[in-house]
Amino acid sequence: MPEHKNKNFDRPGGYSTPLGSIASQRHNENYEDVTLLGDQARPHLPERKHISPTHSLSHPETSLYIGDCREVLANLPEKGAVDLIFADPPFNWDVPYENWSDDMPRSVFERFTFDWLDLCIDSLSPTGAIWVNIPDDTAAEVVLHLKRRGLIMVNWCVWHFRFGQYREGSFIMSKVHALYFVKDPVNRTWNSDAILELSDRATIYNDKRTQEKGKNKGMRVPMDVWYGKYWGRVQGNSRERRHGHHNQIPEVYLERVILACSNEGDLVLDPFAGSGTTSTVARAHGRRSISIECSEVNAASAWERISTIGMIRKNCSFGQSSAIHKKRTT
Repeated sequence: MPEHKNKNFDRPGGYSTPLGSIASQRHNENYEDVTLLGDQARPHLPERKHISPTHSLSHPETSLYIGDCREVLANLPEKGAVDLIFADPPFNWDVPYENWSDDMPRSVFERFTFDWLDLCIDSLSPTGAIWVNIPDDTAAEVVLHLKRRGLIMVNWCVWHFRFGQYREGSFIMSKVHALYFVKDPVNRTWNSDAILELSDRATIYNDKRTQEKGKNKGMRVPMDVWYGKYWGRVQGNSRERRHGHHNQIPEVYLERVILACSNEGDLVLDPFAGSGTTSTVARAHGRRSISIECSEVNAASAWERISTIGMIRKNCSFGQSSAIHKKRTT
């Protein structure tokens, strides 16, 4: 008997799989039994105390704390009220950060990762979402830990960039994983219309069906591999570049996440502020935000960007085409 395409769109995940990737996770109830290397190391026990942000602004409310994110997260008054978390943590790749050891034994690094993830989960509202930007060598551990904490994975996206570190002994790394998890896949913020891009059907294939849709003609929700104009690594000659920072994510990346997974006035949190991209983009789009940074030097630079310079690539993450071929003429 020949197979027929299932066109029932009223299921989580669409028609491409029997249940959809979100619904299928509901059948897995034993993630709490998974043991990872980091479980062998001693958890960090934060000190309970009153904390205040080092920098703050209003309209919208924007705060920056200086300190170990585990200490700050444990003492935030907004615990349980954060709508969206974006985390780009240290990768443990021996980067010379100020006030931070980025060369931990593997078990200790995993324990550190689990500690801040747990505190982030505690900070989330019941309808909140967390995104984690993480490389190949720790993506699996983050996914498993979030699942054993009861969160549901909505997407495993990939940020692809063309400028990778040169090497000869293996393929050049040109991606980082963008992991999107929620507490409640049914009751979550999802603004698909805010992040639409031109579809390949419209820009390449001259497919008239895309112009016959009831709305968003010629447009689509972005695919789960992210690339295109302004999506590369932020290099030294970029207008976005904040010199003195080891790593910097492009503004379009944060803009897509913030527009898709939060509403104006919502609270966005970044436990690793770095150059301040998250709060800069959040502020540009009317979101409240909290950032945490362990380095006083980085925090000062980030705050200058957040409070004075502002977002440079506003509204550049949507409405464009990510097609890799020219429009067909025949």
